[in-house]
Amino acid sequence: MSPRHEHPHPGTSPRRRLLAPHSHEIADKLDSALESSAPGLRALWISLAVLGVTALAQAVVVVASGSVALLGDTVHNAADALTAVPLALAFVLGRRAATRRFTYGYGRAEDLAGIAIVLTIAASAAFAGWTAVGRLLDPRPVDHVPAVAVAALVGFAGNEWVARYRIRVGRAIGSAALVADGLHARTDGFTSLAVLLGAGGSALGWQLADPVVGLVISAAITLVLRDASREVFRRVMDAVDPALVDRAERALTRVPGVRGVGELRLRWIGHRLRAEVAIVVDGGATVREAHRIAVDAEHALLHAVPRLTAALVHADPQPVPGERDPHLPLAHHATA
Repeated sequence: MSPRHEHPHPGTSPRRRLLAPHSHEIADKLDSALESSAPGLRALWISLAVLGVTALAQAVVVVASGSVALLGDTVHNAADALTAVPLALAFVLGRRAATRRFTYGYGRAEDLAGIAIVLTIAASAAFAGWTAVGRLLDPRPVDHVPAVAVAALVGFAGNEWVARYRIRVGRAIGSAALVADGLHARTDGFTSLAVLLGAGGSALGWQLADPVVGLVISAAITLVLRDASREVFRRVMDAVDPALVDRAERALTRVPGVRGVGELRLRWIGHRLRAEVAIVVDGGATVREAHRIAVDAEHALLHAVPRLTAALVHADPQPVPGERDPHLPLAHHATA
């Protein structure tokens, strides 16, 4: 399915661009296809419901059995389900129009949601690990082992269903983020199967099997935390994939009238990209000609760079030998 053609064309007034509603995503959780698609949003909420019910069913067995391995898996599933809450809040806030105070809109709410999610994952990892270590120091038999095994299978079944649903919907609407979430849920399903191994060890009389599996699950959550923290840190620090910069430069060099590409910057505002670039044009071009080339350059960028919604293009005249640098009056500001 071809992606929708969504970007401002020449003729769109600056005021309209400034006040247009602005949507967002969390890094690698919601993308433009997911946000703008009813099936994508429905997949988000249905996944939350399924994982929530799964975690609730497991929690009942945790209380009855005292299994710390199942507790870790339950906390993990609950944390995954709850990540939809800050995502939804950020989504609603991010769609608000830009204002004279928040001139770039509210897309940065995505980064706040990302930080909240990282903290949630960290808390779940710490709680699961602390409980498992406590049980290692004070071993206790696990009660209702068959129920623990069934709860582990329920956890696997819930995550696998969510995985298949997210992947199917994600592929149908062209959402790479939703597909990635589905693959993540599939990984969580295998974590639930680890609880089944712990239950088997407990059934054979090895009391340490349950807390050992609990530690393994804590380690798995920590790996998820590491990846999530890296992505959120990069987004907060305005990091972009260097391949996007290369792609933008190649697109600009193919624009008729562009003699060179100067400084090029990309940054995320929520899940949307904005660009700032200086291009070199013929020094003898009229203002109208230079403006036309700049508009063509912006248009080329909007087509070439995924999720780019706006670009500020500055046209510099091609220098001639002996000519004074027109930017020289700004030099002392650059070193301040």
